[in-house]
Amino acid sequence: MRSLVGLFTTLLVATAALYAFSPRTPTPLESTTLPIEEMLLTGITRTSAGLVTAGELGKIMMSDDQGSTWRLTKIDTQRHALITRMVFAEEGSLGLAIGHEGWVLRTTDGGEHWQEVAFDEAFGEPLMDLARLPSGDWLAIGAFGLVLRSTDEGLTWEQEPAPEDTDWHLNAIASSQDQRHWMIVGEAGTVIRSSNRGMNWEVLPEFYEGSLYGISHLHGGRWVAYGMRGNLFVTQDHGRHWERIQLDAPISLHAHLRLNADTLVIGGQGGILLATSDRGNTFELLHSGGSATLTDIYLDPAGEWWLTTSRGLLHRVDATPLAQLSDAGASS
Repeated sequence: MRSLVGLFTTLLVATAALYAFSPRTPTPLESTTLPIEEMLLTGITRTSAGLVTAGELGKIMMSDDQGSTWRLTKIDTQRHALITRMVFAEEGSLGLAIGHEGWVLRTTDGGEHWQEVAFDEAFGEPLMDLARLPSGDWLAIGAFGLVLRSTDEGLTWEQEPAPEDTDWHLNAIASSQDQRHWMIVGEAGTVIRSSNRGMNWEVLPEFYEGSLYGISHLHGGRWVAYGMRGNLFVTQDHGRHWERIQLDAPISLHAHLRLNADTLVIGGQGGILLATSDRGNTFELLHSGGSATLTDIYLDPAGEWWLTTSRGLLHRVDATPLAQLSDAGASS
């Protein structure tokens, strides 16, 4: 029988639950001030309206002055549930945010205003990631094999069976650059693959017993998957075979940013930042130290780095050696 710990498939989610729902007395702040340097944040990106970040207690915040000041966006129904992921369509106006209790929010103005389109307080499981498939459908994944699909740009959602009826927690979904190949990773080394643009899926043979928290395509058939206790794996054939990359530190990894076909930055527990510039053959330690867990990494067009963490937002204008990597330019 699986333990209740399995509900929270990442350190991020476990930290979030403890932080979000435990009693605490916040430091008094001016009414116009948001303690964004202290909040549990799970993602950041730039949209047609500005910089947008989200996280604890269902808060979504926006800045239109390059992060100098932040304001709360307008959500029509506030549930105070942790927001785990935001994804925006290429045009930067249509976006979706997902979270605990099957919560899904939708925006059409770059994140200024959000409409609740799904919520299940009684039976809803945490949603962990989502993506827009080449068909135009949106797919959201989460705990215990939860899969939700929208065929109308996020307005309505229907639950569907997980591939091969798996009930392992599903943590991340990603595509190849041409969007032909897709991968979903999760608990107990779960890897689910599609080779036809997300139309059909197959569960690949297990090669690892621990949880995988993220995955990124690099080039051709080459992908990098990462997870608990610093476990890193590389495949050169779209997941048929995997090779473990040895790291010195057994620290869980939770976020990444692909810069180009050769270069990938991965972050995680204890402020760790790793980078590869040779398609995942070797990884260099860029930074470590501190108690915060890195949850998202974003490089804006101005070459400035933004990192969300379990203890606030970090902004680096010239963070060597990160600044050296930015010359490559970021890609999704």
